[in-house]
Amino acid sequence: MPEKLQILYMQTRLVRLASEKWQIPIEKINTFFQNNGIYHYIAEFWGLFHIESDEAVLEEIENHLSSKGVKIWSEN
Repeated sequence: MPEKLQILYMQTRLVRLASEKWQIPIEKINTFFQNNGIYHYIAEFWGLFHIESDEAVLEEIENHLSSKGVKIWSEN
């Protein structure tokens, strides 16, 4: 499978995982990821991320956002 397609699959899985974990609709996660460069971040570090679990990658994303001072919100 081409690398670009693998990256797209990972991005899709992480959107769904973030939506479930953060209790935020997928549409809002998509916008949040776009606005905060997370899709680019996933693509940039895919070489490292593809050997980790999705949960570990989401934790890396949370740490990345935290280091930039970006808060993750919940609708609950």
